[in-house]
Amino acid sequence: MNYKFLKEEVLVHTPKLLQYAHKFTQDQNDAEDLLQNTLVKVLKYHKKFVNGTNLLGWIYTIMRNTFINDCRKRSHQLKYINGIVESQDMENRISQDRSEGPLISEEIDTVIKTIPEIYYTAFMMFYEGYKYYEIAEYLGIPEGTVKTRIHTARQILQKKLRNYRID
Repeated sequence: MNYKFLKEEVLVHTPKLLQYAHKFTQDQNDAEDLLQNTLVKVLKYHKKFVNGTNLLGWIYTIMRNTFINDCRKRSHQLKYINGIVESQDMENRISQDRSEGPLISEEIDTVIKTIPEIYYTAFMMFYEGYKYYEIAEYLGIPEGTVKTRIHTARQILQKKLRNYRID
């Protein structure tokens, strides 16, 4: 990891980033959480940043996508809380998750890591909320190629995770 990059180029923007996060969240604690989650992703993908391009814009994009993904997750959670899912189904999933959840999650993570690198990067970026055109721009490939790589990664996962299907 390049600590110089983090210290001298990323963390100097913390006040601006926190202000940007606050525009999304309208709450200081939530803005700090969003900033922290964004910085974790910046660290995770710092090798993907192309020197000479707009670093702050790249981080802003990561923050925006992180916020959108968090909102989507909350929306799904609210559907469960508001009773859209039958309570019986919810009880079954909760009891199953408590016993099997950590093991299944670990196995799924292991399988995801076996996806060939050519498909893995596009798939993970899409999973984290990046749009096709953002991934294409970042990887320097056509948008159609990005879609194909994501589709192929999904097919690989479906084959390897066939035993976990819930019908």
